[in-house]
Amino acid sequence: MVTATDVEYRVEDTAMVGRLALPDGSDKRPAVLIAHEGPGLDDYQRGRADQLAELGFVAFALDYHGGGRWFEDRDEMMARLGALGADPDRTRALGRAGLEVLLAEPRADRSNVAAIGYCFGGTVALELARGGADLKAVVGFHPGLSTVRPEDAERITGRVLVFVGSEDPFIPVDQRLAFEAEMRAGGVEWEMVLYGGVEHSFTHPSADPERTGLPGIRYDAGAAGRSWRAMLELFEDLFD
Repeated sequence: MVTATDVEYRVEDTAMVGRLALPDGSDKRPAVLIAHEGPGLDDYQRGRADQLAELGFVAFALDYHGGGRWFEDRDEMMARLGALGADPDRTRALGRAGLEVLLAEPRADRSNVAAIGYCFGGTVALELARGGADLKAVVGFHPGLSTVRPEDAERITGRVLVFVGSEDPFIPVDQRLAFEAEMRAGGVEWEMVLYGGVEHSFTHPSADPERTGLPGIRYDAGAAGRSWRAMLELFEDLFD
């Protein structure tokens, strides 16, 4: 039985609201930090914490906007994400704050920790790793791959796995190539899985251009399922 609670924590003067989910039992378990998509921490993202707890992980879905906020205005959201993308110290601080909540849970096994993220949440997870966080794995689903500090890749301690759609307009080919070069230069053990014909936000069932009016954003059940299983296989390989 999963126990899930909303947790309020602070980053400087901003109140954040995340979701902590624990599996049944009292033993220490591998811990997974989850960073939500650009608009905010919605019920589907909270449910990912519950889903991982059902599989035996201690999971915390962080909040990097504050107050569990969900952006309705796309321009406002993009301004927020643009500011974070230009300030890796701030982005890493938001990731570290969530990681601290996760590791404060007594059942979290500090020797077996992963960070995963979706959309800009993938950027948060990657920047957390570039900041030197002690992570065995970093997994990005349709993540923003660019950074203003590619040289920090040498501080990444764990394996990196990212999933990208070939038709994702937000992750163009030049960004993929720059990421490859960054990983090589940093000596990182990494893998990029490219799904042909797949667009952005392919893991989220509500991603529908007809509904959102945003072209290039579309759920793909096949890619969503395959990427999730690949992540779990990575965890099985890495966690003691």
